[in-house]
Amino acid sequence: MPVISFEVAGDRFLHNQVSNMDNSPLGKALVNEKIKQLRISDVGKASIREIVALVNLVEEATDFKYIRMEMGVPGLPPTKVGVEAEKAALDRGVAAIYPMVDGIKPLKEEASKFIHNFLNVEVAPAGCIPTTGSMQGTYAAFLAAGHVDKKKDTVLFIDPGFPVQKQQMMVLGQKYETFDVFNYRGEKLREKLESYLSKGNINSVIYSNPNNPAWICFNEPELQIIGELATKYDVIVMEDLAYFGMDFRQDFSKAGVPPFQPSVAHYTNNYILFISSSKIFSYAGQRIGIMAISDQLFNRDYPDLQERFKGTTFGATVTLRLLYSLSSGTSHSAQWALAGMLKAVNDGALNFVNEVKEYGERAHKMKALFVQNGFKIVYQKDLEVPIADGFYFTVGYPGMTGNELVANLLYYGISAIALDNTGSEEEGIRACVSFVKKDQFSELEKRLKLFDENFSTQKK
Repeated sequence: MPVISFEVAGDRFLHNQVSNMDNSPLGKALVNEKIKQLRISDVGKASIREIVALVNLVEEATDFKYIRMEMGVPGLPPTKVGVEAEKAALDRGVAAIYPMVDGIKPLKEEASKFIHNFLNVEVAPAGCIPTTGSMQGTYAAFLAAGHVDKKKDTVLFIDPGFPVQKQQMMVLGQKYETFDVFNYRGEKLREKLESYLSKGNINSVIYSNPNNPAWICFNEPELQIIGELATKYDVIVMEDLAYFGMDFRQDFSKAGVPPFQPSVAHYTNNYILFISSSKIFSYAGQRIGIMAISDQLFNRDYPDLQERFKGTTFGATVTLRLLYSLSSGTSHSAQWALAGMLKAVNDGALNFVNEVKEYGERAHKMKALFVQNGFKIVYQKDLEVPIADGFYFTVGYPGMTGNELVANLLYYGISAIALDNTGSEEEGIRACVSFVKKDQFSELEKRLKLFDENFSTQKK
């Protein structure tokens, strides 16, 4: 594909673009102008927030509306139980009172019950700690794990994964290694994972399940491999459950009844779970989640950690040293909101899985539209089983890199991020379904059809 270059304020900007854009829905000059305004050197490699800013600028300058798939923001109303519980808490005056750093008792107790009911795992209320979203939880966990053993200075990412977690590592100044799990599913995962852990420098392993962006889901044998190796090499497993229960191939919605959300917690005691309210309860704006630390890890003494932070146990260090320093606790009223939602789920009054099944329905239709118009699904299966329809899916276009696809789709009013931003070695994009409404499907189909008509002759 030819490369068009242009100069702005003495800096050289590059943008991959093919010549046959004249009949695209958007004028390329306008899009290029906004790329220059934001000083994005390669729009195909742009971050999530850069794509958001670019699309916002284009939309503000026109009456044109993008089909927005770049950002994983809930597209459903917040769970009413939470809203009412938070209102009631505010009316009681909690806004004037600092909460305990490790969380209010009702939330800790309901979180412990939720983990028992839906993972079939026991975590004491003491280890269920509210954080300002799972983002703060992972930040504090990385900080703690990075100092448990002076010989272990590296985090291992099982990718693809959430790009901002690597940004956290950059801010912390900590080391990390990564591998794309695409070719290492099933028993192959054991040898690959052990090749890293056996070096002795890994303090923790992190992954999401269901996976952001690929929507793959580790099965029980794979989680057993991760857990067994974590115990063997004494590393902490950080399991990001932001999309808890959203593998819609099974029904995880009934408290205390199998099947349970798969988790590494069944296979090791060295774990931290991150349970977010953002997706399962559409409560993203209040920034509230739970960091659940296993009882054994919570109560464990690490001499190097104690030397660094002058604390006692791992759990006490996380709460009384790290979270206290980061934010001195989490929004008091939001804690009551999450406590209310978890109680409703634990009591059987709220089916949180049914609340979000619409995402799977959108994904099913959107994937079909992409495939019908020349695209291919990148991450297609969990071993031999087709992946679920859910919050994300991945697509590629023959003959284009993921970065080229991101850049070219922008001229057709479709925004997404490239898979290489997520640590994937595959070529394609991550598509988030949450902001794409059903009444946009016909417009999406038109834009994809036009895109394929313009680029089909260049397929390799």
